[in-house]
Amino acid sequence: MAEGLMKKLYGQRAYVQSAGVKNDMEVDGFSIAVCQELGIELSRHRSRSFDEMQDWGDDLSQFDLIVALSPASQRMALELTRYHHLQIEYWPILDPTGLGEGREAKLSAYRQARDQIRDRMLARFGEPTE
Repeated sequence: MAEGLMKKLYGQRAYVQSAGVKNDMEVDGFSIAVCQELGIELSRHRSRSFDEMQDWGDDLSQFDLIVALSPASQRMALELTRYHHLQIEYWPILDPTGLGEGREAKLSAYRQARDQIRDRMLARFGEPTE
């Protein structure tokens, strides 16, 4: 969700790659639905783990900033600072998975998480490029 929002707001202004502690591969259907509401296409997006990024040749030292959205990803990112000079920021974002009874309640939780990420991006990186 965060990578799609970043690309929508800032286009080619920065290179963005989403990664997680583990590879879940398929993007959650609720994430796809709430991002489509903003014109962001996630259905073909696949998530990677930090390990996969390194295995596939991504040089983590080339990134200026890692934004961690969960305590687990923050711990993993901080571990990477042992080997690479990286700036780490932790943005405590609502984890919508498992929240809400029924489709509308779940979508509401995902919208809240999406909007928290968007608001953090705007506060950190300024007005959108578009």
